[in-house]
Amino acid sequence: MARSNPERRAALLDAAIDVLAAEGARGLTYRSVDVAAGVPAGTASNYFAGRDDLLLQAGARIHVRLAPEAGEMDGYTAAPANRETIRAAMHGLFARVAADRSSYLALLELRLEATRRPGLRADLTATVEASLAENFRLHAEGGFPGDRYTAMALYLAMTGLIVEHLTLPEAWRGEDFGELIDRLCERIVPEA
Repeated sequence: MARSNPERRAALLDAAIDVLAAEGARGLTYRSVDVAAGVPAGTASNYFAGRDDLLLQAGARIHVRLAPEAGEMDGYTAAPANRETIRAAMHGLFARVAADRSSYLALLELRLEATRRPGLRADLTATVEASLAENFRLHAEGGFPGDRYTAMALYLAMTGLIVEHLTLPEAWRGEDFGELIDRLCERIVPEA
């Protein structure tokens, strides 16, 4: 079985993410992943035990693809713990999502699919809980202004802004999303 080829597995997961973003969860099949990855028919079925396994692993891959590079995180942790650093981090997040639109759209599809699949829901819940806890920890231990609710409000505001940008940007015609990020940070994050 070809399961031991990590590059092939990553390529299949990247193809699954593209399929999720383009066709939704209902369009995600072994065949659609094989076609998107440009591999022989039946390849995906050698790597994933079933559709749930493919969905779960695609979800994990999305978080890897959207995570900041180590150097970017080092820059934020080395910078002063103030509103400006948070603003820069939010712009960095927005830039990563804009550069990898498929990953975030696929994540939205996975969240919708999780409402119908308890196993996927449990896995995504655990992933998001861990991510939120880490964000709140970094905010508090980093000495950034505000409290846990500041970090929570910023997360919720950025999530909404990203969804709007990726799904219906025309509704925000004329708005500068960078300016919106700046204003959100001004209103949510207290001055140090």
